[in-house]
Formats: sequence, structure tokens, C-alpha cells
Amino acid sequence: MENAVITKELFLFLKELDQNNTREWFTENKDRFKALESSVKDFFTAVMEKMKLHDDIERMKMFRIYRDVRFSKDKTPYKTHFAGSYARAGARLRGGYYIQITPGDSFIATGFWNPEKEDLLRIRKELELDAEEFKAVINNEKFTEVWGHLIGEELKTAPKGFDKAHPDIDLIRKKQFIFIRKFSDKEVLSKDFAIKIDESFKAIRPYFDLMSDILTTNLNGESLLD
Repeated sequence: MENAVITKELFLFLKELDQNNTREWFTENKDRFKALESSVKDFFTAVMEKMKLHDDIERMKMFRIYRDVRFSKDKTPYKTHFAGSYARAGARLRGGYYIQITPGDSFIATGFWNPEKEDLLRIRKELELDAEEFKAVINNEKFTEVWGHLIGEELKTAPKGFDKAHPDIDLIRKKQFIFIRKFSDKEVLSKDFAIKIDESFKAIRPYFDLMSDILTTNLNGESLLD
């Protein structure tokens, strides 16, 4: 798995699937899919092995290609991408990693997609008290060179119990705390793509370290894990 790569054949399959998103076509090409799915799993596993050298990764999940169409207007049965995620170990390490591979729109993402209610309140309370360390981490030049700027859904106004005139209300309003890095097809097909992903994930650590510290302590800095 050391030399696992994303292949042109994978992109070709996904492009064809995009044009022929039916159960009939997929059944006819099931053997192709199974071989490519295995190669992507090898790639995701190779990335995980690199990450384990600098982070405590509890598990890797590869998402199924089958879409849940029960509550969707789009009734096409298959996703036109491959994706996987990585969970950090235990209650003390927070944050998650995600990879999505698709022609013309491949990216990796990290952060906090849907924080639990208690975690979201704790983050907001920290930002209300003092957001300077948080801003120093996410606005660091070396950090933004890799990850750009914080994104995510946010409220239109201040959350209940927070002052809408707070100087950092733009951060307090957020419901998600996410960073995304996109890659060109050429980068995805390169031999060092797994290395680039790993280096990017390693660069997020100052953010994860700070958020882990926030989410495992109270506002007085006392541990909540004891």
C-alpha cells in the first residue's frame, strides 16, 4: 500500500457513471467498480498509515457509493465520487478528517461538521471569553497557505444568550468550523498525492490541538476528563 495511487481508470469510471447513473449500467460494470473500490480503499489506508505517525487515528471509514434517495429529489442511485473519513482516538482528541475523490472537484476537509449541542456552546463560550488564541491559530500565515480560511454554516444573528455587538460575533455565530483544501485532477493523479494529503492533515494540528484543549476543559481551564 506504500505506493497506492489514484488512477486515470478511476476518473474514467466516475465520468462514465455520471453519464450513466442507472442500476442497469452499474450492474454491467460491477466488476470494474469492485476493483476500483478496492484500489481506493488501499489508497485511503495508505494515507491512514502515514497519519498514524503523527496522530492517534482510531478508525478509517470508506463511504458506500450507493445513495439514500428516500428523501431526495435527486433519484440517481449512485454517488459519482469516492470518499473516506478518519476519526481521532478517544474523547481527548477532537476533530475529523475527510477525503473526496471525483473528477474536477476533489478535496480534503477537516474540522467540526456538526458539533454536538454541548460542544458548540463550549466553543462559543470560549470565543466569547477570549478569541485571540483561536484567531492567532487560524490566521497564521503558514496555516492559511495550506488551508485558507475558516468556513461553515452560521446563524444570521447572535445565538441565544450572546451579545450581537460582541467584537467576535462573526465567529460566535458559526455552527460549523471547517477547513477545505481542493486539488486539481493532475494533483490527484500524481504519485505523491498521498503525501500531500498527509502533509495537509499534519498542518491542521495546531487548530485541532487548540480545539481539543477547549472541548476537554471548562472555562477555568479545568479538565473535564477526570
